[in-house]
Amino acid sequence: MTSLLLRGRLLSFHRAPESLADTASYLYEEDGGLLIEDGRIAKAGPYAAVKAVAAAEVTEIDHRPHLILPGLIDTHVHFPQMQVIASYAANLLEWLNTYTFPEECRFVETAHAERIATHFYDEFLRQGTTTAVAYCSVHKSSADAFFAEAMRRNMLMVGGKVMMDRHAPQGLLDTPQLGYDETRAVIEQWHGKGRNHVAITPRFAITSTPEQMRAAQALAEEYPDLHIQTHLSENHEEIRFTCELYPDATDYTDIYARHGLLGKKTLLGHAIHLSEREADVLAETGSVAVHCPTSNLFLGSGLFPLKALARREKPVRIGVATDIGGGSSYSMFKTLDEAYKIQQLLGERLDPLESFYRMTRGNAEALSLVDRIGTLEEGTDADLVVLNAAATPAMRLRMETVSTLPEELFLLQTLGDDRAVVETYVAGQAGKSTLVAPSQRE
Repeated sequence: MTSLLLRGRLLSFHRAPESLADTASYLYEEDGGLLIEDGRIAKAGPYAAVKAVAAAEVTEIDHRPHLILPGLIDTHVHFPQMQVIASYAANLLEWLNTYTFPEECRFVETAHAERIATHFYDEFLRQGTTTAVAYCSVHKSSADAFFAEAMRRNMLMVGGKVMMDRHAPQGLLDTPQLGYDETRAVIEQWHGKGRNHVAITPRFAITSTPEQMRAAQALAEEYPDLHIQTHLSENHEEIRFTCELYPDATDYTDIYARHGLLGKKTLLGHAIHLSEREADVLAETGSVAVHCPTSNLFLGSGLFPLKALARREKPVRIGVATDIGGGSSYSMFKTLDEAYKIQQLLGERLDPLESFYRMTRGNAEALSLVDRIGTLEEGTDADLVVLNAAATPAMRLRMETVSTLPEELFLLQTLGDDRAVVETYVAGQAGKSTLVAPSQRE
């Protein structure tokens, strides 16, 4: 049995905090210990108590005075879009057609997909993100590269081969049958291997015919435990075009409902412009609206009503995500910093405790994986991040006046980036410190 004892300030959430004063919502140990055995958390608590039960020969790493949290979780990214990030465009549909679709055509080449997969995982580990939910390209080779690299690094990742059979370049089109067959092949080859989870992934209703939506429905019925991911109501032009393509549907959300694609493991990217009826449907089915703040602002899509959706009589489950490459940062800190600003514009407040809950336990709950990731609870996977709120000169200067944990978290959220990530652990193994520089790799 391999054992590791980490010492530092522990922070993990028990539930969503109701206010800054809600100290019962989280665990905080000023001098904490985290015992890891065979990739899982064996004990967490005061350092002296954890040290007392550790084997005499345990390897010990002292991370004081830094914070130790569960690894960060990103619920919506696009694996093939690393070289699309920071592309100038007026709106979603122009951005897709001008930059994204041509770039995704390159993923038919296995060597290219494998190269980008290496960079993809390096970057997420650098940011302290240990789990992400990814769209691959339409090509099975992209999904193969994505999951093979996840297995090599022993990371818990969710991903899927995109299904799309219209309104895209020829090199990005499958057919209803091919989309079904190749998704099924990806499931059989990768789901449950290592820590991999395969998601059924019709890109969105614009790029899938009703026949392909029925193929996705067939997959969902055959594999009811799998995640489903797609896009919903990102901008007004998209909504208008989608509803023209499905004239019999009541609204955008009804398209997915009619095809049996809504449920507790369904992740709906963006979901900004929902009617009350649509929000009710999401709430009743347990589907997750995934907030992508940097992307929504970058593409001018709209302001996601996070607080309003959460406090409804029928609350909507919510995840938060970077949405690389429409999103403009790989960092979950920057993502929640922009989420905070969006709520400010809507006259709402998003406090730092809630932000850190959402990027850890909250996103794990959105993925129905909180029994595995997102907390420091005993028996869960030891995916962790170590954070330094004084990582830069500006942060260090501000830390001189910080006196509370929420103030420190807000500083990390506002000024933090990959430099604030001291170390990232994946199943108890240090990940960030072993990254290979691109110049050495290539």
